[in-house]
Amino acid sequence: MKYFKREETKKVHIGNLELGGSSEIIIQSMCSIKTSHIEEVVAQINQCVKLGAKLMRVSILDQEDAIAIKEIKKHISIPLIGDIHFDPELAILAIDNGIDKIRLNPGNITQKDAIIKIIQKAKEKKVAIRVGVNGGSLDQEILAKYNYQVTSQGLVESAKKLVALLEENDFYDIVISLKGSDVQKTIKAYRLAAKTFPYPLHLGLTEASIEDVSLIRSSLALGPLLLDGIGNTIRISLTEEPFEEVLAAKRMLKDLGLINNFPTLISCPTCGRTAVNLIPLVKEVNNFLIENNIFLTVAIMGCIVNGPGEAKQADIGIAGGKKQYVIFKEGEILKTVKEEDAFLVLKEEIFKMI
Repeated sequence: MKYFKREETKKVHIGNLELGGSSEIIIQSMCSIKTSHIEEVVAQINQCVKLGAKLMRVSILDQEDAIAIKEIKKHISIPLIGDIHFDPELAILAIDNGIDKIRLNPGNITQKDAIIKIIQKAKEKKVAIRVGVNGGSLDQEILAKYNYQVTSQGLVESAKKLVALLEENDFYDIVISLKGSDVQKTIKAYRLAAKTFPYPLHLGLTEASIEDVSLIRSSLALGPLLLDGIGNTIRISLTEEPFEEVLAAKRMLKDLGLINNFPTLISCPTCGRTAVNLIPLVKEVNNFLIENNIFLTVAIMGCIVNGPGEAKQADIGIAGGKKQYVIFKEGEILKTVKEEDAFLVLKEEIFKMI
């Protein structure tokens, strides 16, 4: 059986957003603050929206969190997902307070009657459901079948069990995720899911770790899937602030050629030839490009060896010499500037191009 690629999956409406059935890959993140802390949650969501998130998820730990949804929704412009574990009544309360989608974990919400009540309420309020399988909390029967080992097949079977119940109750606004922390198992699970389900897939690793570790692991796991045409929405899970997840997702999608609305920064790793203080400048330019939504390719090089020659693909760039830089555009040198003036002059030249 062939994959259900992203353009072929069922379209699911999440608030005012359509997920699936197109080539668009929706970026999302998750708030790291208790949901009842409304002002802080709203600020965190809107920061992520500004950087490109189109969906945000919040934890629903108790009734206070579920009730807070109503007020949060007044101050944000994107759909909101409620993360539900253990207590099915919180899903009902979150839906009544305006959540746009709920994530149910089939490993810890297993009561059939309770799930049917959630389905009925979700149908009434036109709320989507994500079947959010997690390798750390799989269905015990499925775990036993595979000798209590998390397997790709087990992740998919856990999703199938809940999907079958949803479909039996004429509910089809379904999104599926199969999150583990093992790269190879994750790839296999999503490839199997893409052959099994016609529904949109949410890609991600769980418990992925700190920024540099997670970026490597997430790239290894999600890159091959995205290039296969698998995945309709992604979260890059980081032990960092949520806005860092959004930036990481945009970088990944840009480098895979799946979006073009993000800067590309090229910079050399430095060596003994470097005669300028390059690293602070690279960070300053990177922040400038992101904050100003400048979608050019910019090169920052430490010496003339890695200058115009090796960075010809850049729209504009600079290469360091002894306390000075040359500025070049499309491989041609424009001017030479003092090291202390480099950032200011580079900004001026970039603004001329946009």
